[in-house]
Amino acid sequence: MSVTIHSPLQQLKAPERASVWVKRDDMIDPYISGNKWRKLKYILEGALASGRRHLVTFGGAYSNHLVAVAAACARNGLRSTAFVRGEMAENEMLLLCRLYGMELRFTDRLGYKDKRGLFERHFGGDAEACFVDEGGAGMPAVLGCAELVTELPPDTRHLFCAAGTGTTAAGLLKGIRETGMDTLLHVVPVLKGGEFIRAEIARYTDGLDRLVLHTAYHFGGYARTSPELTQFIGRFAAAEGILTDPVYTGKLFFALEDLLSQGRFAADEKIVVVHTGGLLGIWGMKEKFSVL
Repeated sequence: MSVTIHSPLQQLKAPERASVWVKRDDMIDPYISGNKWRKLKYILEGALASGRRHLVTFGGAYSNHLVAVAAACARNGLRSTAFVRGEMAENEMLLLCRLYGMELRFTDRLGYKDKRGLFERHFGGDAEACFVDEGGAGMPAVLGCAELVTELPPDTRHLFCAAGTGTTAAGLLKGIRETGMDTLLHVVPVLKGGEFIRAEIARYTDGLDRLVLHTAYHFGGYARTSPELTQFIGRFAAAEGILTDPVYTGKLFFALEDLLSQGRFAADEKIVVVHTGGLLGIWGMKEKFSVL
C-alpha cells in the first residue's frame, strides 16, 4: 500500500510516567491511520496480486475502517463499496468516504448481520470483488499488526493496546512470540464482558501466558462513555499534546493511568502504548465533550 510509515515513539512528559512511551501509529496517515493501515496492508497486496480491483466491506456510519478503505482504494486505483449498518445517514465520516469514491449501501441491522450473504447476493458473480470483513478482521490483518513489534525497543517489558474484536491484539501477541521478546501484552477491551477477547486472540496465535486482560475500563460498553472519560481525554490532550478518542484509545490511556496510580509496574520497566489512531471517530461523539 502506497503509504509511508511514520510511527515514532514519544515519551510521555509527566514525571510519574518517565518509563512510558507511545507508539504513534496515529501519525502514519490522516485517514489510513494506526491499526487500520496495518490491517489493510496485506488485504490490499492480496487484492492487487490476484487482479481483484474492487474492495467490498462493512461498518457503521462513523466507522474509521470505512474511511481507511475508501482512502486506500482511491490511492491504489481500486473501487470501494461499503454496506453501512443502519438507516441512511449523512455525517463527516461518510462525506470522506464519498469524496474518496466509495459507494455506500445502507443496510438494515438484521440484514447486516449476514455479511457473507450480503456480499454473495450483490457481488457473488463479480470476479473483481474482494470481501473485506468489518474492521478488516482476519489473518492478513493479524500479520500486518504483528509487524509493529519489530519496530519496538527490545527492552519493552509491557505493551498496551485497546481491543474491540481482538485482531490487533492477536497480531501483537503473535509478533511478541515470533520475535522472542520478553514482553507482556496488556489488552484493554472496550466492550462490556471483554473476557471473550482471550478466545478471539487464541484463534490466531498461542502464547496466551503473555496476555493480560484489563476488563474494567469499558465505561458501559462499546461506544459508551462518561463525563469522567471525556474529561480525562481533555486533560491528557492538554498535558501531553496527544489526542485520543472516546471509543478506543481514551479508554486505553485512562486504564494505563489508573494502573500506574496503583503502582502495578516497576520504575525501571519500559512501557509502550500503541496509539491505534481512529481519531476521526471523535466527530460521532462530539456532544459528549460539552463537559470540557
